[in-house]
Amino acid sequence: MSQATRTQTAQATIGDSEFDRDTAVTLREEGVYDAELSAGWTIIHAVNGGYLLAMLGRALGQALPHADPFSVSAHYLTASEPGPAVIRTQVVRTGRTLSTGQASLFQYAEDGTETERIRVLATYGDLDALTDDIRTSAQPPAIPPLENCLGTGDGPAPIPGSSAITERLAIKLDPATVGWAVGAPSGKGEMRGWFGLADGRDADALSLLLTVDAMPPTSFELGLKGWTPTIELTTHIRCRPAPGPLRVSITTRNLAGGFLEEDADVWDSAGRLVAQSRQLARAPRG
Repeated sequence: MSQATRTQTAQATIGDSEFDRDTAVTLREEGVYDAELSAGWTIIHAVNGGYLLAMLGRALGQALPHADPFSVSAHYLTASEPGPAVIRTQVVRTGRTLSTGQASLFQYAEDGTETERIRVLATYGDLDALTDDIRTSAQPPAIPPLENCLGTGDGPAPIPGSSAITERLAIKLDPATVGWAVGAPSGKGEMRGWFGLADGRDADALSLLLTVDAMPPTSFELGLKGWTPTIELTTHIRCRPAPGPLRVSITTRNLAGGFLEEDADVWDSAGRLVAQSRQLARAPRG
C-alpha cells in the first residue's frame, strides 16, 4: 500500500482531525483568543451553530481550571460567516469541582466595527470524576441498523445553498424520518439517526456540542424547508462518550408563532445517554 493510500484511509483521532483544526483557538492575551471560522461547516448561508458552540467551548476549556463542559447555554445574536473571529472569555467563578465562565464571539464588519455573533454562559468540571450511580427511565431510540439507514447520497438535496457541513459528517437517518427528502414529510417533527464525523474521529465532550445541532432540523418533517436559525441552545454533557457511532434523537412538540423547540438526546455505543439539549429556533418560512 502506498503512503498516499495509507494517508487517505487513516482514521482521524481526537486532537488530530479536521474538527480539531477548524475549532482551534489561539491565545492572544489573557481572556482573548483568535479564531478562523471555516467555510467547511456552513449550511445554506451561515456557519453551523453547533460548530460555533464547540469553538467557544474549546476557548472556555482553556480559560477555566476545569476542562470538560457540563452545561453550556448559548444565545445566537447574528449569523456568523466564514473568516476571522475573536473570542473573549471571562471567568465568573471557580470552585473545587466546578467552574463557570462566559464567552462571546465577535466578527468584524466592513467598517471595522465588531459585531457580537454568539454569547455563552457555561459550567465546566471533570467528567472522569463523576460517580457511577445511574437512576434513569431514559431509553435509547429505536433506530434500524446503520446499514439500513439513509445518508445524504441516498436522496435529492432538500435545500438550496451551501451543504459543506454534510461532507464532514457521517449521518445515517432512520428511514421513518426522511419523508421530507422525497416530498412526503410525516408531520411528526422527529429526526433520528446515527451520527459521526466523516474522517472517523471518535466523539468527545467537545464534539458533542456539535452533535446536538448538526442533524437536519425537525422542521423538515413538519413540511417546512429552509434555514432554521437557532435563537438559544442549552446543552448538557452527561458523560464522556465511548468510541463508535452515536445515536441521536431530536423531537419538536410545538411550533407556534413562528418558533419551535428541539429536544435532542445523544447516546453512545455503550448505550449511555451522553448529551441532552433543548433549543429555541425560528421556523423556516418555506
